[in-house]
Amino acid sequence: MATTMFRPCIDLHEGKVKQIVGGTLSDSGAVENFVSEKSPSWYAARFAKDQLRGGHVIKLGPGNDKAAREALAAWPGGLQIGGAISCDNAADWLEAGASGVIVTSWLFDSQGNFLEDRAARLADKIGPKKIIIDLSCRQMGSGWRVAMNRWQTLTEMDVSLETIGHLSKYCSEFLIHAADVEGQCAGVDVPLVNLLGQWTGCPITYAGGVRGLDDLKLINEASEGRLDATVGSSLDLFGGAGVSYECLLNWNHGTSDM
Repeated sequence: MATTMFRPCIDLHEGKVKQIVGGTLSDSGAVENFVSEKSPSWYAARFAKDQLRGGHVIKLGPGNDKAAREALAAWPGGLQIGGAISCDNAADWLEAGASGVIVTSWLFDSQGNFLEDRAARLADKIGPKKIIIDLSCRQMGSGWRVAMNRWQTLTEMDVSLETIGHLSKYCSEFLIHAADVEGQCAGVDVPLVNLLGQWTGCPITYAGGVRGLDDLKLINEASEGRLDATVGSSLDLFGGAGVSYECLLNWNHGTSDM
């Protein structure tokens, strides 16, 4: 059976590495859990040293391009990039060293209607293997709805196995933040993990609410190792007390206490 892998993240807000409470992000700022004194390149170099592939750099709003380029330059080909990605700039970010581009808001119009022609156009331009579609979402009733514009605007798109299957021809991976629990260190969205764990196609990385190793084990068991996961605010690298970076490295290497 496959094993859930820890994937690193570098979240950038106002040019700095931060951990925020996901649902609070807006033009006026965000509730911050952690603001790092270390540079984006420090984190990227650390992940490169430990060969932690499949991680992502996310630009949360404007003013983060310089910081993002700094991170990518510290590990060319080792990190994905997301935040205001479109057909116009995707190739530039790949040239800057990104292993792939993460796209969400550009795939929808201002009312949240999905623009499939854009997904097809981006796939034609850079190839599906270089695309990660972000289906980060908020809970709506008994299901979930994709949220765009820093998770503030709900779209028309439900998160379902049917949706994932339909979109999979345009990408090589999915990234899915559970925005309602992102940054709260209060536990993962178990029903969402259970749903995503049924997908047997291309890789999916789940993010949101991971408190520590027990939650990683939960994701591993619920998905039979098919979901990977990021750990943010609870990680000691980001000022958290839930789990150490070394513990997660050991998990990835199969040397932790399972």
